[in-house]
Amino acid sequence: MKYAFIDRHRSVWPVCVQCRVLGVSATGYHQHRLRRARIALRRHMTDEALLVHIRAVHAETRGAYGWPRIWRELRKRGLRVGKQRVQHLMQTHGIRARGKRRFRVATTDSRHGLPVAPNRLDRNFLPPAPNTAWSGDITYIATDEGWLFLAVVIDLFSRRVIGWSLQPHMQRSLVIDALEMAWQQRRPVHGELLFHSDRGSQYASEDFTQMLDEHGITPSMSRKGNCWDNACSETLFGSLKVECMHGQRFATIREAKDAVLDWLRWYNRNRMHSTLRYSSPAEYEQRWMIQTGQGCRLNRRQKQAAEIWKSIKPISTFPPPRRLRRDELIS
Repeated sequence: MKYAFIDRHRSVWPVCVQCRVLGVSATGYHQHRLRRARIALRRHMTDEALLVHIRAVHAETRGAYGWPRIWRELRKRGLRVGKQRVQHLMQTHGIRARGKRRFRVATTDSRHGLPVAPNRLDRNFLPPAPNTAWSGDITYIATDEGWLFLAVVIDLFSRRVIGWSLQPHMQRSLVIDALEMAWQQRRPVHGELLFHSDRGSQYASEDFTQMLDEHGITPSMSRKGNCWDNACSETLFGSLKVECMHGQRFATIREAKDAVLDWLRWYNRNRMHSTLRYSSPAEYEQRWMIQTGQGCRLNRRQKQAAEIWKSIKPISTFPPPRRLRRDELIS
């Protein structure tokens, strides 16, 4: 109230006199004016300036975000703008998220005589902590050199992809390598982890079942012909196809692998997930660790692995530099 009175009567009485009479400091009044000017600048951003920020976010996310996520990303960066304004600008200038492409290859062969586990997960996609429920699935990627198949392992708590394998075939080694990678990274407690998948022959194979038994992992499988029982994996693959592969043509398998791995890293570290309150999987896990006080707790195997990794000295692949003689420098 006092600062507002001083501002209205600046042309009538000197600022220093008004501050002395009202019992406020002149420095505080000038700082108040600067703060209001900064807020007004943010609130009155022109459409052209806001459009630059929208295009920048759209390019950084590779066209994966529509207006709701772009608006939230702008809010994260300190831009106070309305969602209707962002939506209107994007529609006016033709800025939209990538669309879907209809094409499907069957990756699940449930017509086999291998043993099938019951559906122990029962669509409980919200476990209370990490490393309590994982899910896995297989998808395909088309290249000019042939098909490339991707197997992933997802931690259902944070939707983070913790294991993957890329191979030009769908043999059981594809899913075994993905699970081995996830287990090496997380080292879950023996007997406290549930792994859910479809009824594919790769997941029902004897080698994969033996690996689950060795690591103390309880198997769970979807009901026959029911993709909703493994909806989290299907959603991940849908996002991958739309945001990474739509409109792309891969000349080689190596090119497709690089694109998929780049997208998986971006998904884990940066991509907003609506189920996680528009946080990335890495941010969601980090926030949970801070809240529960488990950020610094590592089990014995993880500590040993960290100590071994620190003790390894880097090996140089280049010969040491050689000092040139004076005659070599002159010539």
